[in-house]
Amino acid sequence: MVQTQGYGSWPSPIDAALAAAHDGKPEYVGFVGDEPWWTEPRPTEAGRRALVRRRPDGTEESVLPAPWNVRSRVIEYGGRPWAGADRPEGPLLVFVNFADQRLYAYEPDAPGAVPRPLTPLSAVGDGLRWADPQLHLDRGELWCVLEEFTGDGPTEVRRVVAAVPLDGSAAEDRSAVRELTDDAHRFVTGPRLSPDGRRAAWIAWDHPRMPWDGTELLVAEVTADGTFGPARTVAGGPEESICQVEWAADGALLYSGDASGWWNLYRLDPQGTDGADFGAARPLCPRDEEFGGPIWKIGLSWFKPLGAGLIAVVHGVGATALGVLDPETGEVVDTAGPWTEWSASLAVHGTRVIGVAASPRTATEVVELDTATGRARVIGAAHRDPVDPAYYPEPQIRTFAGPDGRSVHAHIYPPHSPTHAAPDEELPPYVVWAHGGPTGHSPLVLDLEIAYFTSRGIGVAEVNYGGSTGYGREYRNRLREQWGVVDVEDCAAVALALAAEGTADRDRLAIRGGSAGGWTSAASLTSTDVYACGTVIYPILDLTAWGSGETHDFESQYLESLVGPLAEVPARYVERSPAEHADRLTVPFLLLQGLDDVICPPVQCERFLARVESEGRRVPHAYIAFEGEGHGFRRADTMVRALEAELSLYAQVFGLHPTGIPTLELTK
Repeated sequence: MVQTQGYGSWPSPIDAALAAAHDGKPEYVGFVGDEPWWTEPRPTEAGRRALVRRRPDGTEESVLPAPWNVRSRVIEYGGRPWAGADRPEGPLLVFVNFADQRLYAYEPDAPGAVPRPLTPLSAVGDGLRWADPQLHLDRGELWCVLEEFTGDGPTEVRRVVAAVPLDGSAAEDRSAVRELTDDAHRFVTGPRLSPDGRRAAWIAWDHPRMPWDGTELLVAEVTADGTFGPARTVAGGPEESICQVEWAADGALLYSGDASGWWNLYRLDPQGTDGADFGAARPLCPRDEEFGGPIWKIGLSWFKPLGAGLIAVVHGVGATALGVLDPETGEVVDTAGPWTEWSASLAVHGTRVIGVAASPRTATEVVELDTATGRARVIGAAHRDPVDPAYYPEPQIRTFAGPDGRSVHAHIYPPHSPTHAAPDEELPPYVVWAHGGPTGHSPLVLDLEIAYFTSRGIGVAEVNYGGSTGYGREYRNRLREQWGVVDVEDCAAVALALAAEGTADRDRLAIRGGSAGGWTSAASLTSTDVYACGTVIYPILDLTAWGSGETHDFESQYLESLVGPLAEVPARYVERSPAEHADRLTVPFLLLQGLDDVICPPVQCERFLARVESEGRRVPHAYIAFEGEGHGFRRADTMVRALEAELSLYAQVFGLHPTGIPTLELTK
C-alpha cells in the first residue's frame, strides 16, 4: 500500500553507503590473448583502481592486490595506464602505479613474481609520468607518452613520445629512455605503429587550444634503429579537432575529426610507390552524429578496426550506441541490447569487441559483442540490483527553450518511490545538476547518487547546457567566451521551466555540481535568484587566480577560450568570478573540497569563504575538506559524508524530514 508523505521525507533503501559502493565505472578495456582485462574502481579500498581479468571459465579476479593502484596522472586527468601481451610463457603486464607514477612490469602467472619498476623516480617538480603504453615485444620496449616536470611550477612540464626498455635498464637511469619526438608540441597522445612497422601516427596540440578546439594528426617514418624521422601534419588544424587515430590493416589511416561540425570517421589512403604520402581525407559515414568526443584523458577509443575492413564504432547524438560500420557502404549496424550509453573504451580481438556500457536501469558493465553472430553479452562488472529496481528513477529526455530560443538538452529524474507518494497539492523540490568539464556531458545511465535523492522525493534535473559534448561543434562552441553566462542561463531556464509547468516547486529549487559544475553552481548562486540553496564541489571560484597559475598545465589556458584572453579582458574575469561577489550571496550553501586537489586547489575555496565571512552577513553555510582526496572523490567514506551533508542541507532549507541522516551544522 502506497503511503502519503511529504516530498524529500520518504524512506529509502538506497543509503549513502550503497550509493558510494557503486560509484565509478570500468575503464580501459583490452585483450591479453583471449582474455578481456579492464580497470575498475574500488571505493572501499581507499579509492584505488584495480586491474581485473576475466578467466576462460568466466571468473573475474584482480591482477594486482591492494594497495597497487593502476592509474596515471598524465595531464592530471590521466590516461590509459596499462598494456598487456600474451606470450608462450604467460602474460606480461606493464602498468602505471598511482602512488609513484612509475611504470612497472609484472608476470601475473609466474610463481612468486612481483612487479618490477621500469622507469625511475624524479625529484623535479611532480616527477615523471607515463600514459597510453603500447608494447612492442619484438623491439624489447614499450612506446608511450612521457610527461616530465622541468621545475616546481605546475606548468613547468614537457611531453614527448618515448620508448621505455622492458629489461629494466631505465629504472634508475633516465637516459635509457629513448625520446622518439621532440617537445615542439605541448601535448601528445600515444603513437600508433602502422601494420608494416614503417610509420607511426599520433595526435598533438598546443596552448591556448584545448583538444576539442583543434589538433593535428602527425605521421613520422620509423627508421631501422627505431627512431622517428621528422613529423609531418597530414590532417587537422586550429579549428578541427581530431580525437583518435588508428591504422587500417591495409596501411590507411583512420581518424575521427570534426571538420564537418561533427566528429565523424575519415580515411587517408597511402599514395606513392612507398606509401609515404596520403590522399585527400574521405568521410566513411558522414552524419550529424558524433563518432568521437573530447580528449579529457590520453588513450580514449571511440572506434577500432575489425577484420574485413569493418570498424567497431561508438556513435550517436546525446546518447551513444555500439555499432559496426561498413566503410564501403556507410552502413552502421548497432548492437542489440538495453545499453544506451557506451564509453570511449573499445578493444577488439578477432571478431570480438569489448566496451563499457550502461542504461537507465543498469550501471556500467563490460560488454562483449561477437560480430560473427551479432550476440552481445555482459562479461564483466555485471550489474546486479542492490535494491528493488522499483526504487530507480524513471528519466525523461527533454529539450527546453533557453534564452533567444536556443535549445537546452536535459535529463529529468522525477521523484519516484514504489511505497510512498506526496500529497496531491504538494510540488516536489528539484536539484539542478551541472556537469563538469565544462566540455563534458551527463550520460543517461543509472546513477545511485541520483536515486539516493529521487527515491526520497527530491527531483533531479541533469542539464547538458550549451558547451556540452554529444550535440556537435556548434552546440559545443556556444560556451566560447560565455562561460558563466550560457551555462548559468541554461541551467536556470530548465529550473524555471520545470517550475512554470508545475513539475517543480518554485520555492524549492537547488543547484549542485563539481569542478566546472561547481563553478556553474557558485556563479548561479551569486548572479541569479533562481535557487534557494546550492552544493558546490571542488570548484573554480576565482578566474583571475585560476588563469594566472593556480591550476595544472593542461587547463592553464582553458579560460582563454571559455572567458577570453586574460590580457585583453581582465575585467570580465573579475565580473564573472563568484569569489568577487560574495556580497551577492544570500542563500545557504555547502562547499566540498579535496585537500590534494591540484586542478581546483583548496585555496580557491578558502579565499571564497574568507570573503563570504568578511561581509559580516549571516549566510548559512558549511565547508567540508577531505584529506587524501583530489579532484573527484574516490573513497567510500568521503562520498558517504558528502552525500549525507548534501541531503541535510536540502532538508534544512526545504523543510524536509529524511530519517537516519546526520544533521549538517551550518555556520550562521
